[in-house]
Amino acid sequence: MNWSSDPLFAAGLRRLWLCLLLGPALAAATARAAEAAYFPPPESQGGWRKLEKPEDIRQVAGADPDRLAALRQWLLESDDRNFAAVVVRRGWVVLEVERGNSAKTDARRVASVSKAVCATVLGIASEQSRQGRTPRKMSFDDRAFDFIPWAQPLSDPRKTNITVRQLLNHTSGLCPEATGAPNDGAWEYILGHTGDPRTARLAFDPGTACGYSTHALAHAALVCETVTGKPYDQFAIEALFRPLGIEHWWFQFYEGGDKCGRHPSHGLGMSARDLARIAYCMMRGGRWGDRQVVPQWFVEETAAPTHKVQGPEMRFRINAQVFSHGWELPSRLTGEEGRSGAGLPPDTRSKPGSGGQIVAFVPSLDLVVARQTGSSGQWAYEEYVRRACAAMR
Repeated sequence: MNWSSDPLFAAGLRRLWLCLLLGPALAAATARAAEAAYFPPPESQGGWRKLEKPEDIRQVAGADPDRLAALRQWLLESDDRNFAAVVVRRGWVVLEVERGNSAKTDARRVASVSKAVCATVLGIASEQSRQGRTPRKMSFDDRAFDFIPWAQPLSDPRKTNITVRQLLNHTSGLCPEATGAPNDGAWEYILGHTGDPRTARLAFDPGTACGYSTHALAHAALVCETVTGKPYDQFAIEALFRPLGIEHWWFQFYEGGDKCGRHPSHGLGMSARDLARIAYCMMRGGRWGDRQVVPQWFVEETAAPTHKVQGPEMRFRINAQVFSHGWELPSRLTGEEGRSGAGLPPDTRSKPGSGGQIVAFVPSLDLVVARQTGSSGQWAYEEYVRRACAAMR
């Protein structure tokens, strides 16, 4: 074996040299800095680095291989869906479990995980607009329908008061899922022009309650299009996917007839490893290599609720303070619907999606997890993250 070409051997040799020359404390700090500077190349060029030997997982990534083995078994037994899941610690894939799905290439539907992606793309669009790089300027406190000309005339005059921020944190009042209305349809239906009172009328005055809304994020995709002058999918690819080396995706489109035309919604499919790239970028303060891809202010704001609504959300009955800019704060879950934040660090951000899709990151643990199935239905989202956190030393 050519030891000089082995990355683990080379990393260990560097750390040994640092310990002898600089002392343990400085060597450890230098090693942490090196880990923070790592960003994986695209999968077609090698992709995420990976550890498989228990001793390497323990020494290099600081994870417990026995607990990871138990997590692997739990994932396999948690349901009978095909899936792909990854756990990334300090930039190393320390666990990858696949059953029927490829973690690298299967870009199956990720359901509501796409809401966190959309909000992140809106953050980039807002930052670029502040820099004068887009046709229109937009902040999250601007009125959303100023950027949705297809919605005129408004089906409810209260829509004029909805802010971009409220689209992202489920306080807009736009067709909460609690109404039972279909999440998908033609743009005329989404925008409230078909006579269905569930989309024509707001469920509550903007900012006064919390109602989980897929329709609101579809509106956000239209906001992005007006601000950037590009279809949502094109801007997302150029501003987020390509800089992060994401290679496997697809977007959902809605038809809109003569008035609205055909536009991408926020819905998408993506592989588990590529989802992990978005979380890893967020965990690195929005940076990827020497480039600030996601604005730092957006990353920082996702660490707290972005509204003042108290009490339960309308459909899932969970604490409304869980919701931030598209991302969620699972440590604030208090047991409703069997979902508890116990054992999760306060800085955990996640986004679950129906069918066992999830992406999450924990800055204090330098940890990213992702799972993708392409299916629908319930799953123990927080238990996955909790078990992954518990496996870190």
